[in-house]
Amino acid sequence: MPDLARVLLRPVRGHAFESCVEQLATAIRLGVYPLGSTLPSERELAERMHVSRATLREAMAALRAADLVETTRGRSGGTVVTMKPQTPSARRAARTTREQRADWLDALEFRRTVEPGAAYQAASADLGPEGRARLEAAHEAVARATSRARHRQADSRFHLTLAAVTGSARMLEAVTSVQASLHEMLSAIPVLRTNIAHSDAQHATLVRAVLDGRADRARQTMEEHCDDTAALLRGLLG
Repeated sequence: MPDLARVLLRPVRGHAFESCVEQLATAIRLGVYPLGSTLPSERELAERMHVSRATLREAMAALRAADLVETTRGRSGGTVVTMKPQTPSARRAARTTREQRADWLDALEFRRTVEPGAAYQAASADLGPEGRARLEAAHEAVARATSRARHRQADSRFHLTLAAVTGSARMLEAVTSVQASLHEMLSAIPVLRTNIAHSDAQHATLVRAVLDGRADRARQTMEEHCDDTAALLRGLLG
């Protein structure tokens, strides 16, 4: 394996899927694996990144969905770097300017501070029956969403509701700002069911922590949630 790849592809932390996607996509975008080159074998990558073969296959499926690679089967098959934006989301990502990407990355950093703070404050507040009901209803709406568009909107409403129940208008304004940027970023990548499943599980843990008044747990869960989403976006958007 090339020396650069040894540096970029390392044992993953956090949710393995998002970290795999980030590391592999970054290695491709930075030219460690140039256009037309073939990625190392599935077993070699899994061993290098300390993940299961199943997780690596999910990550490879995400790279294919983002039009970064193509996989062929058979004795001479393999995963080849193509970087041919064919899907609508991949074409949007390819048209993104350097300035837009910089602004998005800044929004991810801002979100990492703001939303965990909102979760902590919500868990520390006396929500009352109305606040608790609003948060539970917003969470249930995400679980019931039947399409990508409805899920994204319900997801945003859940995060905005969490900020709203803190009672801070400025907190809600800040979360609204980062959710608007997040919507733009998520529109430029494919829908990844594995990530959505992780996100839904984190939402459930977060709601339980808030309703139980476990402020530190709520903040930690939101930090993990923000980190996983950021890893995916940094990898697929560059």
